[in-house]
Amino acid sequence: MPDVKLEIQMLHDRIMVRISPEDGERRSSGGIVIPATAQMARRLAWGDVHGVGTSVRHVKVGDRVLFNPEDQFEVEVQGQTYLVMRERDVHATATERTDHGTGLYL
Repeated sequence: MPDVKLEIQMLHDRIMVRISPEDGERRSSGGIVIPATAQMARRLAWGDVHGVGTSVRHVKVGDRVLFNPEDQFEVEVQGQTYLVMRERDVHATATERTDHGTGLYL
């Protein structure tokens, strides 16, 4: 039997997110390099949406979302690590199409 590939479909209000690679080492406004291992207050992370369930209303594939990575479930697919979360766990979205926003841009 040949190796069958199965397409992943997210269910209900679930979102599959890949954490952005630039969320590692950071620079302060003064130019000081802050390593990814430095402990700070609970820090939210940006990630790219790779899949959404049928009941997700405000997030689309390709959007960037802001969320708490510590409260999510992790899954590995084809060597890549993704996080699975509910839509309600997303704090903000960054997208090109917007009806109303903060006026701040990434």
